[in-house]
Amino acid sequence: MQSANPTATLGAAGPVKSAARALDLLDEIAAGGPGTQLQLSTRLNIPKSSLHALLKTMTDRGWLETDQTGSVYQLGIHSLVVSSAYLAGDPVLSRAAAIMDEIAGATEETVNLGRLAGNQVIYTAKRESVHPLRMHSPVGRRLPAFSTALGRAILAERPADVRAELVPHSIARITAQTVTDRDSVLEIIDDAARLGYATESEESCIGVRCFGVALPFARPAVDGVSVAVPISRLAGREDFIIETLLSVKARLSPEYGHSMVR
Repeated sequence: MQSANPTATLGAAGPVKSAARALDLLDEIAAGGPGTQLQLSTRLNIPKSSLHALLKTMTDRGWLETDQTGSVYQLGIHSLVVSSAYLAGDPVLSRAAAIMDEIAGATEETVNLGRLAGNQVIYTAKRESVHPLRMHSPVGRRLPAFSTALGRAILAERPADVRAELVPHSIARITAQTVTDRDSVLEIIDDAARLGYATESEESCIGVRCFGVALPFARPAVDGVSVAVPISRLAGREDFIIETLLSVKARLSPEYGHSMVR
């Protein structure tokens, strides 16, 4: 018997398994790097026989490509085409470009733009330091928001109960300096909510201290900007960097108080 509500029937249907697997495969290679069919099968817990046809289809369509041996799969050129189209069409990225240029010009240090996705932050744009010694943070890199200055600043814009939901009980180390005690992390984010900015020291990159603020393009904020400085170059400059970030945030807040980009 046909359902009286076709829309409800469609909505009740689960995800398309093949599509879900294709997306999982892209996510896994992006996060974990290239792999052979056997390695990807193990990493994704997908039978090797089921993965074979999927790899061929995605390679034929340009989403994946293989090395010279034809046995190691990596992201293909079509992944770049789609990601570039996303970056070009995002209103926040175009609006933030001048902001990043301003901060980079004032501090002469690495400036990162990032977006909250779940409880992680994804770097969406970057301005390199003018100095040879700099932080390695490529666009597209994904890190736990609660362990980065940029992510903590964005989380701090949310109510305390929401922040608590986004910080897991078990926190994995990125470096030996990563704060893994959940209560301590929540206190750090509470401080960021009070101060208007967040910091972290060597928690995501050894030898580097970061300062971040949320950007008020949405309410609550989902985007933020940070300055990453090698500790060896930081002496006497911390207050200036914080003031630069807070000044930008304060200037933007009235502008986007009632009319948000996103």
